[in-house]
Amino acid sequence: MRTFPNPFHAPTHRQTTPKLKIAVVGAGYWGPNLARNLQASPDWDLVAICDLDIERAAQLAGSLGGISVVESLDELLDTFDVDAVAIATPARTHYGTVMTALRAGKHVLVEKPLADSRAHGLEMVAEAEANGLVLMADHTYCYTPAVLKMQELVQEGSLGEILFVDSIRINLGLVQPDVDVFWDLAPHDLAILDFVLPGGLNPAEVSAFGADPLGTGRDCVGHLNFKLPNDATAHVNVNWLSPTKIRQMVIGGSLRTLVWDDLNPQQRLSVYDRGVSLDRQAKSAGERKASAISYRLGDTWSPALPEREALGQVVEELASCIRNGREARTGGSSGLRVLSVLEAVTHSLSMDGQSAPVAGYEMAGAGAQLGSAL
Repeated sequence: MRTFPNPFHAPTHRQTTPKLKIAVVGAGYWGPNLARNLQASPDWDLVAICDLDIERAAQLAGSLGGISVVESLDELLDTFDVDAVAIATPARTHYGTVMTALRAGKHVLVEKPLADSRAHGLEMVAEAEANGLVLMADHTYCYTPAVLKMQELVQEGSLGEILFVDSIRINLGLVQPDVDVFWDLAPHDLAILDFVLPGGLNPAEVSAFGADPLGTGRDCVGHLNFKLPNDATAHVNVNWLSPTKIRQMVIGGSLRTLVWDDLNPQQRLSVYDRGVSLDRQAKSAGERKASAISYRLGDTWSPALPEREALGQVVEELASCIRNGREARTGGSSGLRVLSVLEAVTHSLSMDGQSAPVAGYEMAGAGAQLGSAL
């Protein structure tokens, strides 16, 4: 079982530890959220905001108390002696920006997805490892109390053997200029599955179906399917065109079923002791047809969860990894597994939904198993 430090039990000595210095690159949609949490963190000294739109950077810096602003990453690295950079720029820019920061000896937190291709992701991970630096993907959901509890319940066996995963992430969202709906929304669900499932995210192949009913030039609606161990299956539905916003994941097990509803703060997690009971021992075809299926109707309960902003845990995790020389729970290897699936999705889409192999899936599985043993 993979275990990580409990983010809700902060060490008592942290206030006396010198702060690390960091800058945020990108003042658009996600950068302000990162900047706000870094500014509030006892671990970090936010020294600068970097953005090509200097007025936008200045506006963000002013809202945080007059932090310095710069227009380029080169200017940032030449001017400020920072320990790390937090990158919140479009996916197509991640490779160049991250590699520049790593080659300058800086630790990096980068917005999802890790890169715009698996090949670029591999180079980024190799560069970080060669220089002893932390490279961390901002898979924010893996730092929420709900997903941490999901991992605990799944990996301790409370649900039994996993039979299926059904995830839906739909909303009336912006059509992104550089990625389709799979690359925009599915990284969240794929990262959660990589974190929660005992074997991590390790499908041999995937099949994906997309549609572009508005003629935008990229898929706005999508369905992704892949197999899990023991003939289980996973389905992810993503959509930019839905008038209603839904963020739900159902993980069905042989003992219990877990339902995560991220938009229900009163009951984000529900555990159902209800389901289908069937003897799964090996039988002949005739015996299986004759087997009686029974339905289990038990209790439903909702775990108590603390309410704490996930990004606060993200920036705390980054500081802890730097100080302790360890990989983040959403480090480079996790980011690569997500990238590998996304590339296979693109390949499947180009073949009208035919199954496409996931590059490096054997290595991904070995890495996840190693992490479980640590």
